[in-house]
Amino acid sequence: MTKLPIYQVDAFTDRLFTGNPAAVMPLEAWLSDETLQAIAAENNLSETAYFVPAGEARWELRWFTPTMEVPLCGHATLATAFVLAEVLGEPAETLTFATRMVGDLTVTRQDDSWFAMRFPVRERTETIAVEPVAAALGKRPDAVVEFATPGDTSWLAVFSDEADVRGIEPDSRAIAALPPLNIIATAPGFAVDFVSRMFAPKAGIDEDPVTGSAHCSLVPYWAERLGKSEFVAKQVSARGGDLRCTLDGETVVVAGQAVLYMTGEIAVPK
Repeated sequence: MTKLPIYQVDAFTDRLFTGNPAAVMPLEAWLSDETLQAIAAENNLSETAYFVPAGEARWELRWFTPTMEVPLCGHATLATAFVLAEVLGEPAETLTFATRMVGDLTVTRQDDSWFAMRFPVRERTETIAVEPVAAALGKRPDAVVEFATPGDTSWLAVFSDEADVRGIEPDSRAIAALPPLNIIATAPGFAVDFVSRMFAPKAGIDEDPVTGSAHCSLVPYWAERLGKSEFVAKQVSARGGDLRCTLDGETVVVAGQAVLYMTGEIAVPK
């Protein structure tokens, strides 16, 4: 057996037992894809992030759910930056992650203990019929809009009120039967600019507690609707999470905090 370090971090929060938990694993070299997937399934968290050194303040980064590799994951990127900076002592202010599907991502440590991640904007592509989404979510949205990048399509179900989003009782099997990889429910917030929930049963995640990558769709939508570029957002899952977002041209800046829950070691067959 080979022993490997593992960290578990609650992302998009400054308090344990809230936000979105992610496993983070530093590697010296890539394991087989089968092993990476098996570890993620064993961890049984929404995402496990793996990183390998790739130069000064630069790492290769990949993310796996319990069932598949995903093209982009915000909370596990935040968790990885937190582990590098706050646990492993990386001194660089800006960390660069080379990814296989969306190119280089940068994360910058801010003075107030938040980490700002720069992600590509998702493009709005078409308007979707409301009825199938209403049936899957158990509540009827005002509109459904598709946002897409290669290999990753989201349907944004827009409601008029935060209470509607909080009150959704989704049918995961019905959601999985619809075409997109995930469905994001959103509405204006009572105390923030907008709220959201995200459902991705196709990726093995019935509901993701806090989803940084969902804001690649949410931020351009709300920027167009509200006529501004800076937002305070909240994901209103049972665990909940807080985000600060900015639309900067073709980039969405998503900032959050994180807290370490667990440090450990796993055994992997050689």
